[in-house]
Amino acid sequence: MLDKMTPNQRLMVAVVLSVIFFVAYTAVFPPEQPQNEQNRTTKSVALKEDAAKTQAMKQKDVSKLAGHDIPKGEVATQDSTVVTTIKAKDFILKLDTLGRIASKELLDERFRDSDDLHAQVIPDVGAKPLFIRFADEKLNEEAAKTPYVASISEATLGDKPVEVTLTQKLPELTVTKKLTFYKDGHYDAKIELSKEKRYFLYVGHRPQVSKKLMAAAGVLVYTGDKVVHIIEDGDAEERQSFTDVLLASAFDQYTATIFYNFGTDRTVIVDGDSKENPVLYIDASPKMTLSGYIGPKEYKTLKAIDPVLVNAVEFGWFTFAAKPLFAILMWLYEHIGNWGWAIIALTALVRLVLYPLTYKGMVSMQKMKEISPKVKELQQKYKGDPQRMNAAVMELYKKHGANPLGGCLPMLLQIPVFFAIYRVLLNAVELQGAPWILWVNDLSRMDPTFILPILMGASMYYQQKLTPTNFTDPMQEKVMKFLPVIFTFFFVTFPSGLVLYWFVNNLFSIAQQMIINKQFQNAKELKEHIEKKKKSEK
Repeated sequence: MLDKMTPNQRLMVAVVLSVIFFVAYTAVFPPEQPQNEQNRTTKSVALKEDAAKTQAMKQKDVSKLAGHDIPKGEVATQDSTVVTTIKAKDFILKLDTLGRIASKELLDERFRDSDDLHAQVIPDVGAKPLFIRFADEKLNEEAAKTPYVASISEATLGDKPVEVTLTQKLPELTVTKKLTFYKDGHYDAKIELSKEKRYFLYVGHRPQVSKKLMAAAGVLVYTGDKVVHIIEDGDAEERQSFTDVLLASAFDQYTATIFYNFGTDRTVIVDGDSKENPVLYIDASPKMTLSGYIGPKEYKTLKAIDPVLVNAVEFGWFTFAAKPLFAILMWLYEHIGNWGWAIIALTALVRLVLYPLTYKGMVSMQKMKEISPKVKELQQKYKGDPQRMNAAVMELYKKHGANPLGGCLPMLLQIPVFFAIYRVLLNAVELQGAPWILWVNDLSRMDPTFILPILMGASMYYQQKLTPTNFTDPMQEKVMKFLPVIFTFFFVTFPSGLVLYWFVNNLFSIAQQMIINKQFQNAKELKEHIEKKKKSEK
């Protein structure tokens, strides 16, 4: 059967089958989510039973996980214990015997993982924030065996910051970390070595709270020339170094762990682990001061802490258009008070601004439809003489004021805007846990009832029915008819906020197309009426 199909038919079958397979596979085998501390507690009995059997394997796996020159330090991290617990209204943060920020659990009800447990920003395995690795391998081995001692074991964080001092006494030197934590999620760190020794300070592996379809995750380095350098998961093929760095961040879709204010004279290094996922660290100094942040990439929070932190909010290639659109969306939310209605208002504003372009494109498509029978007549008449045929067709276009590119060009100019809005709605952590109306209670997650994707697909289908087409290839026309079905399958797993935007955008397109169709119908009827009147007068 496949042998008898044309290339276009095989392409369409491949597209449809690929989409069905993708959706089915995602539903049956959802991406694994990192286990947070609460989940580990519920499974502690099973883990203890397996611990003895898997300990040797873990030792080997750690070196593979690190993927660069820190195998022994990483092995030691498996046996670290918590020395300090800091509790705040919105999070619980823990420091361990290796002088690292070992975990940070977000208590805000908006931030829950796929198991409906509080999100854990710092992953269980891999490099963690404030981990120190010495260039001297012998000293590094000694440091891995010597635990840090904390000045306090527990504290409650309120309006007043909490200060913790971590001390590690090695045979050759003493390492002191003075940390000050604030309730908004940021902290200040002052690190001192009693002797001059070269070491590296880790930002750590990226969070694993959320990484949905087409959302970026990896590390971000923002330099003094206002350039954002991003190395995504799987792209850390070789070590990269950066200078004049204002901000270094390991991030996923909604959260990040960030270093900043560490001095532009320091070198920031991006290395790769065994899966070529980036690991971020700093070539530090014996006396080092810096600030850090661990938590959601909420624009207002980051800006209030330090304006440079807003550069950690990443919108991809269309950042130049996405940032102003995000600012407008936030302004609309402040005045409306609901993110769903703010998205609808933003859609209306964008459609209003783009109205001249879309109107011109729709009018051009309508004109092309009207003269398409005459174009076919000319093509049939001059089918043996392509040069005369092209000249006759162009003359026909000129006579009727039609432009074959008139319908495409305005649409192409809108693509950056559409992609920018897509990136905004995909990466805006503010949509986490944000309700709209009725069944939509979290605009950052897929619609569990599938109502919005179905409405979006139905509106897309109806829009197609209204839109004039000039297909010369029947196969192309069939493929276009399948697009609403394909898009519906794709949008099933998309965040509700994004589906809501697309659905409302379709509604505006339908309304605009109906207006233009009515205008052409009225013009046609008027023309017919005038012609009849002229005939009757004769």
